[in-house]
Amino acid sequence: MTINVGIVGTGFMAAAHLKAYAQVPGVRVAALCNPSGRNLDGDFSEVAGNVGDGAAFRLDMTGVKAYRDPAALFADPEIHLVDITTPTKTHEALAVAALAAGKHVLVEKPVAGTSAEARRVVAAAAEAAERGIFLMPAMCLRFWPEWAWVKQAIADGRHGRVLSARFRRVAQPPAWGHGHFLDGATSGGALLDLHIHDVDFVRYCFGAPRSVFASGHTKVSGAIDHVLAVYQVEGGATVSAEGSWAMSDGFGFNMAYTVNFERATADYDIARGADALKLFVPGQPAEVLRPPGGDGYVGELAHMAECIRTGRAPSVVTAADGAEAVALCEAEAASIRSGKIVVLA
Repeated sequence: MTINVGIVGTGFMAAAHLKAYAQVPGVRVAALCNPSGRNLDGDFSEVAGNVGDGAAFRLDMTGVKAYRDPAALFADPEIHLVDITTPTKTHEALAVAALAAGKHVLVEKPVAGTSAEARRVVAAAAEAAERGIFLMPAMCLRFWPEWAWVKQAIADGRHGRVLSARFRRVAQPPAWGHGHFLDGATSGGALLDLHIHDVDFVRYCFGAPRSVFASGHTKVSGAIDHVLAVYQVEGGATVSAEGSWAMSDGFGFNMAYTVNFERATADYDIARGADALKLFVPGQPAEVLRPPGGDGYVGELAHMAECIRTGRAPSVVTAADGAEAVALCEAEAASIRSGKIVVLA
């Protein structure tokens, strides 16, 4: 079965997904949709972002339909999967409508702009799942080989229990979103658009935190553009995550983590390129680890395609996971406003 995909939104994330779909067997991009008409000719050469190879990309539009109305795309009987890469404020309405039309849905993070909206997406996804229709949030970090490796190392205890873990994702302000990102009322600022990756990953590795304390500030969007959060997690490890759009122009983008186990330290820094992940074990030379697999975009799209083919709901990340990540971001915002620890239900 060839899975026909229709992508709604034609910005940086659409370009990233298009490059990844080319590496997923049995999947074909069959339609693009953007109400503005931008990039519907398949030319993404002027689209840029903060990760990826940065290579100019142009989609061969032979046999690919172009829509300006999402409803028309959802009504297309040839489309099996709708990939939503639009601004955050549109995610809920588009996801719910696509599910109602009988389409599988991949929705970029955050799954919605508020936890209330996210819960409505979860409810729609649960109803659709009863009909064999699935929704998955595009939390690509869970599929990134170096991050999947540390998740497994934490889970199987190969280096003992975790004593501390620090996650960091910081960047200069995004300049590729045509103003959307820098309007915090609609994007949620760095807290909801960027930091949410690590919020989700903390939950993935350590379970739902018991409490969170966060500090932060705005800089470019009017929302929270820099956040440092400390979580109380099961097992007592000291766990923190930092996210930012507040770096000065020229800084670029960096993502990193350091996990201290009882018998080793794992350190990842994307700035080291092919040597990004290193393992330090007492009495041994530092070891560069290169876990197998493609990038996280390829991993998440391949997982979604396999779920559609097998009729099994996504298991690596679920709609509920996406909603819980939004709720935890909201708890961090509440902690920043109050200056107090927020106890979580």
